[in-house]
Amino acid sequence: MAPVQVKKICCIGAGYVGGPTCAVIALKCPHIQVTIVDLNKARVDAWNSPDFAVPIYEPGLVDVVKQCRGRNLFFSTDVDKAILEADLIFVSVNTPTKKSGVGAGFAADLNYVESATRRIAAVATSSKIVVEKSTVPCRTAESMRTILEANSRPGTRFDILSNPEFLAEGTAIADLFKPDRVLIGSLQTTEGKEACRALADVYANWVPQERILTVGLWSSELSKLAANAMLAQRISSINALSAICEATGANIDEVSHAVGFDSRIGPKFLRASVGFGGSCFQKDILNLVYLSESLHLPQVAAYWRQVVEMNEYQKSRFSKTVVDTLFNTITGKHIAVLGFAFKADTGDTRESAAISLIRDFLSERAFVTIVHSALEACTQKEAIIIATEWKEFLEIDWQTVYANMSKPAFVFDGRLLIDADKLRKIGFKVKVIGRGERV
Repeated sequence: MAPVQVKKICCIGAGYVGGPTCAVIALKCPHIQVTIVDLNKARVDAWNSPDFAVPIYEPGLVDVVKQCRGRNLFFSTDVDKAILEADLIFVSVNTPTKKSGVGAGFAADLNYVESATRRIAAVATSSKIVVEKSTVPCRTAESMRTILEANSRPGTRFDILSNPEFLAEGTAIADLFKPDRVLIGSLQTTEGKEACRALADVYANWVPQERILTVGLWSSELSKLAANAMLAQRISSINALSAICEATGANIDEVSHAVGFDSRIGPKFLRASVGFGGSCFQKDILNLVYLSESLHLPQVAAYWRQVVEMNEYQKSRFSKTVVDTLFNTITGKHIAVLGFAFKADTGDTRESAAISLIRDFLSERAFVTIVHSALEACTQKEAIIIATEWKEFLEIDWQTVYANMSKPAFVFDGRLLIDADKLRKIGFKVKVIGRGERV
């Protein structure tokens, strides 16, 4: 069999995964034409905007798009044309948690994946390599292959690959430039391995060979869920310890620093916070819970469910700390919440801890308003909540903030961001997550 040469790539889905990933592929592979398609015209128009006002905030992304757009990187709503011309198609659509029906609240909603797959089958007139890029439950590729084979034209074959993304929002472009690993899963048939090699050759234009891992199709699908579950587990673990620190007088910074020195553990994802958010962690863990229950593994399901429950507890615990500290009531009080995204350096607010905190404050009949600057947000407030670790919050003129706040003035740091001692010298009452009062 002659090796497959990928000359044209189509990516269905211009969101947080498809947009940055395929923009970097276009940059690193100038000999490959990359077309990113989406049915959302407003989103595509934003990608094509003359002033490069792209619909995703990601450091470095605009620079990549500027170098490639119009050369070998294109954004379009003409899905059928892109499918017809492509040798390889990334399916990078949204897979939210189901809101109704079987598995509601846990299972992934694969409606968009199925729609994209059926469209490929209906339109394609030549053989294609179809790549799962979305985060999907284990064995979704089997469903995709069944749909493609049942609806394909005579003489047309489809090879299915799994190529999950392991990007961290805020550092996605750096992650794509120098990935820890690129994972490609395929059926272990001659055709499957050949398709795998074709995609590996694309990444080999800039990724060292030893970082391109090729595995079985089902292992690749499960590895994505497993990686996010393990990372979320570390966050919930350190957050559970932060509660103990506050109760005993220990300092979570010191504890995590000491633990992180153990070479078997390492320091990453050991920073306590008000809770994890974003589009991946909770969704993928709930997916893992549903998978475990479907496989009649209730103990495994309960284990992973607890990671999510710990995260919810951390957020509600922080809200309660605010209420308790403000003399057991925040009714009628004005509170500044600094940060709404789930983490710094991203515009993504999905599952943000700030949303949970604000919802809790509003339920207590406190006042929370939306303004455009941190300094404005803090003026004439009884309390300030740091919910996102944006660097600009380090540059706030806290002396001015204190002068313009109601007294006593409280600051609650849910991100271990501020110099608490410095603020206390100014006059603030400061509560930092994971730090108990020293004896």
